[in-house]
Order: sequence, then C-alpha cells, then structure tokens
Amino acid sequence: MQAEVDHVELERLLAALPSMPLAKLQELWRAHWGWPPTLKSPVLLRQIIAWRLQVKAYGGLDPEVRGWIRGKGLPPQMELNPGSVLTREYRGVLHTVEVTDAGYLYDGVRFRSLTRVAQVITGTHWNGPRFFGLRSRDRE
Repeated sequence: MQAEVDHVELERLLAALPSMPLAKLQELWRAHWGWPPTLKSPVLLRQIIAWRLQVKAYGGLDPEVRGWIRGKGLPPQMELNPGSVLTREYRGVLHTVEVTDAGYLYDGVRFRSLTRVAQVITGTHWNGPRFFGLRSRDRE
C-alpha cells in the first residue's frame, strides 16, 4: 500500500531539482535513500532523483510495461519499411543505409542483408540488426 503522498511538497521538490548544485543533490539522495550516490553527474542525479521520488509516491511500472521495456514484448523481428533510413556512427564516420523493397542501399551499392552492410563498414563479421541498434545482445 502506498504511503500518503504530499503532492504539493513533491511538486515543490521536483521543481527545485534543476537549480540544485551537485552537493545539494547528493545530500538529498542521502536523506531519502540512506547512502551516498555513486554518480557524480548532476544531470543524471536530477533525473534519477526525480524518477525515484515519483516511484516512491505513485508506484513504479507494472510488470507488463517492465517486460516490454526489457524487450520481452517486442516482436521477434523488427520490420523496416522501404524508405526508412538507418544511421550508425562507427570510428568517427556516420554511415547511412536506406531500406528499399529489395534490401538495403549503402554508399550507392545494394545489399540483401544488414549483416553484409555491417561487414563492409567494419571489415569483420557483425550481426547487422545489432550493429544498427535494432536488436540487443540478449534478444539473440
């Protein structure tokens, strides 16, 4: 059961986060969770503090949403429509691939698979969908 939430106090605290310096954010973290934060980035601390305060007040994500976020609810193969453009920066160079009806167009050359495109870009074997961020390692 959720504890009684002081909505006004929560909103005041959330509104104050953007102007808080790192030391104040660390103090706030310690006051709420009892240990010092390991993060040193004020931007990330603000985001995490805001998230955790709201979870504490209103509850977190339900199991279905958590599963979807982890990739359990996504279709096994992401479908790309012709005309979609994939980009990937690799070793300081931005690579762009266009999805076509017949496959993929990269650097003026047509390919039947993203894996082959990833091989051309890297010079080594890669899983194409993973290289372009369409699939995570734990989904393979």
